[in-house]
Amino acid sequence: MPRILKINHINDLKISVVFNNGESRIIDFFEVLKSAKVNEDSPEYTLFNKEEFSQVEIQNCTLSWPNVEQYIPTINRSDKRVSYEIGADVLYEYSKPEVSDMTTSIGKLLKIARKKSGLTQEALAQESGTTRTYISRIENDRSDLEIATLKKIIEIGLDKQLEIKIR
Repeated sequence: MPRILKINHINDLKISVVFNNGESRIIDFFEVLKSAKVNEDSPEYTLFNKEEFSQVEIQNCTLSWPNVEQYIPTINRSDKRVSYEIGADVLYEYSKPEVSDMTTSIGKLLKIARKKSGLTQEALAQESGTTRTYISRIENDRSDLEIATLKKIIEIGLDKQLEIKIR
């Protein structure tokens, strides 16, 4: 069951979030609200306003807008005010993977280092105990990297030192 752990950033009606599987994904709320057939009579119509939209919070492991008034009936037949929420599982379905600048730069850096070393993808793959296809996928940003594999490719295949910093 998907859960949202963190909001990375908000840009217009798009939100970048981190799900509990570790993925950073972008949710385009223009599409979400449009597919939900939100109209001017809907309480959530206010979310088309960027200022209102940006008041988003994480509640119950999903995105929530306390500024959007909704009321639900309770057992004793009174109405209770609740924040507007969409389930994290639904949001996951509407989301797209966020392309990481770090992954992109690692692929580009690997390709530059390989070419400077005068190696083909095939030669680098043989040296580091992996496949040419995997090297190609990394260089073209089509594969998630494991640190151990990257270390092996850099240190064994390219005979270089891998240094990772968190700033």
